[in-house]
Order: sequence, then structure tokens, then C-alpha cells
Amino acid sequence: MKVEAFDFHLPEHLIAQTPLSNRAASRLMVVDRASATISHNSFVDVLEHLSAGDVLVVNDTKVLPARLIGKKTSTDATIELLLLHEVHQDTWSCLAKPVRRLQVGSVIRFGEALSATIAAIQADGVVEATFHYEGVFLEVLESLGQVPLPPYIKEQLSDPNRYQTVYAKAAGSAAAPTAGLHFTTELLSQIKAKGVVIATITLHVGLGTFRPISVDETDDHTMHSEFYHVSEAAALAIQQAKRVIAVGTTVVRTLETMWSLHQTVTPCQGWSTLFITPGFEFGVVDQLITNFHLPKSTLMMLVSSFSSLPLMKEAYAQAVAHEYRFFSFGDAMLIK
Repeated sequence: MKVEAFDFHLPEHLIAQTPLSNRAASRLMVVDRASATISHNSFVDVLEHLSAGDVLVVNDTKVLPARLIGKKTSTDATIELLLLHEVHQDTWSCLAKPVRRLQVGSVIRFGEALSATIAAIQADGVVEATFHYEGVFLEVLESLGQVPLPPYIKEQLSDPNRYQTVYAKAAGSAAAPTAGLHFTTELLSQIKAKGVVIATITLHVGLGTFRPISVDETDDHTMHSEFYHVSEAAALAIQQAKRVIAVGTTVVRTLETMWSLHQTVTPCQGWSTLFITPGFEFGVVDQLITNFHLPKSTLMMLVSSFSSLPLMKEAYAQAVAHEYRFFSFGDAMLIK
């Protein structure tokens, strides 16, 4: 299918640069697939669409302060590394900028407590870097690294926790599962009080989030792998669910990867390269809560697959007309 089919006009002023002060104060568009109708609500109204026996599945990944800026020791050139995932002990796959200034063996220093040696250079600006430090790596990273905000957000946050979900626990992501940013602990308590079960899975968001599609046909696009884990408790809850509501596209990819590999709901873990495009048959997810996505992105393709391309085009046209906030700190959509 042509990538161009998933394009739409997005006025730049609708790209949300900062989070709202209240997580749950965002707006919620509700897209009903059965009736092909669209309504406009507040995010807290999501309670009205949940009922006892539902299972709300969230992604508990936690964003690492994975953006490191240092100096190449031989030339004093400024180098930025974005940690993607650990390849093996202390060696990480990283997005490097500018990669043209690096060679295998290059050493980058990030202050006195941390340095890295380039062990391999791959395609598309990705390198493998072996880190040298004393103490606990995550603690060193916390002291020296920055939260890697998406490129369309120009300034660092005054409160980095605003780019974490309130249930973030499993450190390892290069980006937040942003549909979950709307939930507060109070709203989650209200959801549980309705008899809704909240199940957690993990998918660590990686390079796919930062790579635009550069081909003309969806069949020619290759997804980068992302680590996922479905626990025994989560699998059991999903097996018993009346309806499965996924909070975010990362949850959809995890659960549908599980289903495509095992044809059942089961505890599992591995690396997902699943690319969901129109025609995909969903085996687990019944409803989806998601943010508004980039034109011609893999996420736009996923939501169009879950509903339909014509319905998503109408939904996004209404989102622009009603001036919804787009992307990470934007408003939300419930596809039911």
C-alpha cells in the first residue's frame, strides 16, 4: 500500500510542545467503529466507556535518561549518543550524532565518571558503544543523561517525570508510551473501582520511534526490533477479560506479537518487529486508547488498521478542525 495514503495536513501550531499541568485535563475523541461516528469529550470521560470485566492493559516501561552529550577525546568534537538497548554487558546500541565523526575505537568522554568506546558502526547512524564507569551504570546515567524528548519538542522539561507514566517501573525505553501520560493515580483508582482490571506488560520503545518512513510502499518498510515481556499475571488477566482495552500502540504491538507467534494468550518475551498495516487481523485487542500521530508514520498505519483508513482520515480531519493537540503531549483518542 502507498505510504502517501496515510498523509494529512497538520498545522504546526497543533503540535503540543509542553504537557498540560493536569495529566487528565486533555481532550478525548471517541471513534465508534460500528457506527462510524465520532464524538468529542474530556479524557476523564473515558470512565464512561469502561465497565466491570474489562481489562485495561498498560505499558510499564520507564524512559531512561538516555541522551548523552560528550566530547570525542581525539578531536574535542561534540558527540551525542542516544541509548537504544543493551546488546550485552555494558555495550549498548546507540543512535549517534554526528556519526560521520566517529570511527571504531573512537573514545567519547561524558565528564569524569563516564566514557564510551565505539565498538561497531552500523547503518542509519547506529553504533555499538562500550561504556566505562565506576559504580552502578543506571545511577551514573541518572546523573549525566537527559530524557530524550522527541525532536519536535525543542526544550528540556522542567520536570522530567512529566515524560513518564505514573505507573512507569521497568527502566529501558528511549521514549515514553505517550497514551499513558493522560492517566493519574486518582483516575486509575476510579477505573479499578468500576471493576476494571489493570494489567501491565512491558515494551521498551526503541529506534522505530525515531525513524521516519523513507520508502513509498508499506511492504518495503522494515521495523526495528523492540523488547517486550508479557508476565503470567498479565496473560491470566487478559485470558479472563470481557474486553481488552490497550493503552497505546506499544501495548497493541506487544499483545498482537504474542498472538501472531503463539495463537494464544500466554506469558512470553522477545523482540517484536511486527508492522501492522491495513488488512492485519487482530487477535487480542478490542479497543485502543492512543494519541494523535505523525502523518505517514507506522503509528498512523496501525490506528488505520485497527479502524479503517477512511474513518481515520475523517477523525484526523475533525481533530485538526477542532484544534486537538497532537503527538506526545497532545490529546487522546478512544477507538471502540
